[in-house]
This record gives sequence, structure tokens and C-alpha cells, in this order.
Amino acid sequence: MQEFEHLERPNVPELDKILGEPFKVLDDGFVRVVDYMGTDSSIVQAARVSYGKGTKKVRQDRGLIRYLLRHHHTTPLEMCEIKLHVRVPMDAWRQWIRHRTANVNEYSTRYSLAIDAAQTTLPGEWRIQATSNRQGSDGYAGTDQGAHFSRQETELHDLARRTYKERIAAGVAREQARKDLPLATYTEAYWKIDLHNLLHFLYLRMEAHAQYEIRAYADVIGNEIVRRWCPVAWEAFEDYRIHGMELTKLEQDVIAALAHDDADRAIDLLIADELLPPRGEEIKSNMERDELEVKLRKLGYKIPW
Repeated sequence: MQEFEHLERPNVPELDKILGEPFKVLDDGFVRVVDYMGTDSSIVQAARVSYGKGTKKVRQDRGLIRYLLRHHHTTPLEMCEIKLHVRVPMDAWRQWIRHRTANVNEYSTRYSLAIDAAQTTLPGEWRIQATSNRQGSDGYAGTDQGAHFSRQETELHDLARRTYKERIAAGVAREQARKDLPLATYTEAYWKIDLHNLLHFLYLRMEAHAQYEIRAYADVIGNEIVRRWCPVAWEAFEDYRIHGMELTKLEQDVIAALAHDDADRAIDLLIADELLPPRGEEIKSNMERDELEVKLRKLGYKIPW
């Protein structure tokens, strides 16, 4: 009869210390860990089932996890799962729930009264629509204008809440009484996800161009929770995804040309790919070229066009 080694449930003391403790986000939101399964060692254990017994002699745990992240071998990361309890404004939750790789159970305003809280905006926090990015913001409204918007917001929230409560008191069905509540109203949910899909969520939502509200939650989940839960995997994720850089074939060719002090060839490559206009014509904004320029500056190159 085959013998099996005795297994104990792996735990993370640093994560156990904060189990159930809420991390404040925005003015009335929070994130807290409800439960988790797996650790860095679970990733290694799963990987070695695939690679065979000899792997342990070749790579130490950290090296193996970094290899997995570096080469996008994601299945072992799916052996780790975490369940979070979150309170988040409904407009940010709409973006959050688009990540369909999690198990979700949300607070229902059909069965229960709506949470009596809505995200508020300070006068200096009203963001201006970006002209170069239809999805994003760029800069802030003036203080006087912001104060006006904040007063309007308070009046609107108060009216919406009073109207909602009046409907409920009159016996209107909860599913209908709620319909005029603002998107700033907080909702709550239990959100369970594996580490592979969580890191993908964080990669997108911690990015500088993500909406501030959801980015605030992603920053807390990553830096306060995942960092404690799977520190080796988190370190590799920061190195390879957050602070790493992907280069297209064209970008590699342009960088190679600049490395050989051949700015003319770099420009010709961009003209051929229509990222730059023909010489002598006005250079207009181009998102792909803008992204290349950011990478070039990070690598210490001057923009020659």
C-alpha cells in the first residue's frame, strides 16, 4: 500500500495577524481578509508535481517561483486562493465585477436596505477629463469650482437618501425604491479569487491610468495583503510585471538603432509603421508612439524626433 507524507494546512503568520481586520479605503470603504488557502510553498509544491522530484535539487523555492512568474507559468499560482470582504462605491464596483475570474456574493438591496453611506468628494478632489484619453482624467478643478461641486454632491446625496427612505417607509418594494440611489452608494461583497487571477487584476488596476477609486483598493490589496500572504510571488510580480517592461518587435528595432547612434534609422522605422508622419509634416499625437517614448525615457534615451 502506498504511503503518503503527513500534510498540514500551510499558514502565513503575517496574514493571520490581520485576518478579519479592515483596511480603510476612500472615505468609508474597506478591504479585509476573510480566509485564504495556500502560500508560497503551495505554489512550489504544485510546480514540483509537474516538474518532478529532481527539481528541488536544482532550484530553491524563490528561484522556482521567480521562474514561473518570469515565463508566465500560471497554473501553480492557481493553487492559492483568498477570500476578501470589501465595501466599495457602486461605480468602482462596476469595473471590479468585470473581472469574471472570481467567485462573488454581493450585498443585495432587493432583500436588505441599502447601505447608508455614499462616497463623498472633497473640493480639491474633482478631476478634469483628459483630452488625450477618453477614459481617464488629468489634473483637478479649481478650489472654488470644486467647493461648488462638493456642495451639490451633498445636496444630491441627501435628497436621494431622503427619497429612498420615504419610499421604504411608504411600503414601496426595496427593488424599486433603490432605483434613484447614486452610483456613489457603497455596496459590499465577498470576493474569492486565486492568486494568478488576482495578480492580473492588480496589474490592471494598480496601473497609473486606472481610475483612482479602484486603484486605491488595488493598492491596499497588493501592498497590505498579497505582500504578506505570498511575499516571494509578490516580489517576483513587482519585478516582472509592475516594474518590468515589454517590448514589441518595432520597439526593439528602434532601441537597437538608437543604441548604434542611428537616429535616422529609428525615425524611418516609425515612419514606415505610421507612428510618425513623413519628414517635414506635423507630428501629431499617437498612443503607441507615446508608449514607446515613455519606455525610451526610462531606458535613458533622448527622443530624437
